[in-house]
Amino acid sequence: MLCEEDFKPVTLADREFFERHSELYPQTHSSNTFTNMVCWNHFTQYRYTYVNGNIIISGTTGGITRFHPPIGPRDPELMRELIQLAMKVSDNTPLIFIDPDTALWIRELEPDLELVPDRDNFEYVYRASDLAELPGKKYQKIRSHLNRFRRNCMSTVEPITPENLEEVMELLKKWRDWKGCDKNPVLSHEVEAAFYAVEHFMELRLRGFLLRVDSEVGAISIFERLNADTALIHFEKGLPDCEGIYKAINAETAAALADEVEYINRESDLGVGGLREAKLRYHPHHMVEVYSLKRPSPVSGGRCPSRVSFREHEVLFAALKRTN
Repeated sequence: MLCEEDFKPVTLADREFFERHSELYPQTHSSNTFTNMVCWNHFTQYRYTYVNGNIIISGTTGGITRFHPPIGPRDPELMRELIQLAMKVSDNTPLIFIDPDTALWIRELEPDLELVPDRDNFEYVYRASDLAELPGKKYQKIRSHLNRFRRNCMSTVEPITPENLEEVMELLKKWRDWKGCDKNPVLSHEVEAAFYAVEHFMELRLRGFLLRVDSEVGAISIFERLNADTALIHFEKGLPDCEGIYKAINAETAAALADEVEYINRESDLGVGGLREAKLRYHPHHMVEVYSLKRPSPVSGGRCPSRVSFREHEVLFAALKRTN
């Protein structure tokens, strides 16, 4: 029977194991990426177990543990054991980031369970060529802002390499100081995750670009291949010195990736109105949908964690993305 003691911490040493498994079972949502887990381990403590060819991930945030569905060959008994464990140790949302096919399968296995769409965690996927070329009338305003940046700011783009990683780190430090992260615990988590990615850039096999304005690094993007046809943007940061710099690093990154992949995943909006509008303004090609399992009855003992409790980590990310 599956139990909490079966799970062990996700560490940098597990990279090759997770990479091999991802080659067998490619992912479409960022929540299951190894990079996401190790970079954010300081905020959500990620653990995993390997059972019958399946990886099962758990994440503990603010003392509440929730589980991801198994990644691997479908095993009805293992799924039932996971649901039982999740119901035992978690709150009113014990299983999260369930892809649509797995949601259908769970409904077949256990028709009485309640699975609901988690719209705030749907991820936005764009055609790389659209982000690079911004074609047609629907992108006219964005093109206008980007052209203004290019007229006003002399910029160049180059890949992130071991030789310029220190400059990338300096950009993050400037961004931290500009945002006052020492007084904002929300932003301090974002900076810590980005610092980890840069410090372990080569070990994590990440890629990225930096944009120089008047020879100084003004913006960066850090990404990796998510699956055969999609790249995933993990971090994108820019300084306020030149208006439109985020549009510029977005377009430059897409232009470089358009020859390699068809799509770019730019993650979710987490229910933030302004962020949702901004992501929709770029006209996604499709959304990566996810569902959550809801506990069928209130938690015993009078304690029923609220929706806010479930959203703790999402509130963090939402606040971070409002800063971009």
